[in-house]
Amino acid sequence: MRIAVMQGNATVGDQAANLRAIDEAAARAAGDGADVLVTPELFVSGYAPLLLRTVDPAAERGILAELGRIAKHRKVALVASYPQVEELGEEKRRQYIGAVLFDANGELALTYRKVHLFGDDEPRAFACSEAPPTTVELAGLRVSLLICFDVEFPEAVRAAAVAGADVVLAPTALAAGFDDVPQVLLRARALENGVALAYANHTGEEDGLVLGGGSVIVGPNGGLLAAGDDASRIILGDVTRDDIDAARREVDYLGRRRPTTYAAWERGG
Repeated sequence: MRIAVMQGNATVGDQAANLRAIDEAAARAAGDGADVLVTPELFVSGYAPLLLRTVDPAAERGILAELGRIAKHRKVALVASYPQVEELGEEKRRQYIGAVLFDANGELALTYRKVHLFGDDEPRAFACSEAPPTTVELAGLRVSLLICFDVEFPEAVRAAAVAGADVVLAPTALAAGFDDVPQVLLRARALENGVALAYANHTGEEDGLVLGGGSVIVGPNGGLLAAGDDASRIILGDVTRDDIDAARREVDYLGRRRPTTYAAWERGG
């Protein structure tokens, strides 16, 4: 699997411009032979949680249609993130930070909603999902989605790996100054689960927040396959079935874990 990660600066509130940027990135990724393109968290809307509390639920249908069109037209699978709305009846609704994976035929393959919300603004605008990560086959490997803060929790990446993931694709919106996340935490998450991990961040300023770039593609042994700086760009990394299997043979973390023992620990004995 060749993974392309889009690192770029979204225009807050200009959905059409951001979708055009994704389309252009998909064209470049396809030209580079990528099987999948991963784009940053909430890139479709721009990262501005408090401005997204009044998203039109009807807009989601148009976003999904355009993302599917891009994937099919460019012939590359596509991961994108935007506010997802759950209608609760009686004019009530709940919003999530969501991500979707379209396959290269433009078919919706995976949907995921963020479980761990960061800081003060995200919880004011969005709800925490309770749904676990799921997997689907893509280019001969099983892939799963997580979003930003999720990958900083061992439990989230472990849940994806236990569900069968070989590769975790993670849109993010990481502020400048947190370089240890992609350079330390993500490499540990990949190594301890024998999964490859692709992490796509914004660059520049959006709604007053400076976003740090530093996107990475990490191999299943924790090694860096590609890393971005603070500029808009696409990075590429290749992962094979042999890479995944070799990492898991080296240290079989998944096979030797003891979940019933850990559950007893959490119960206090």
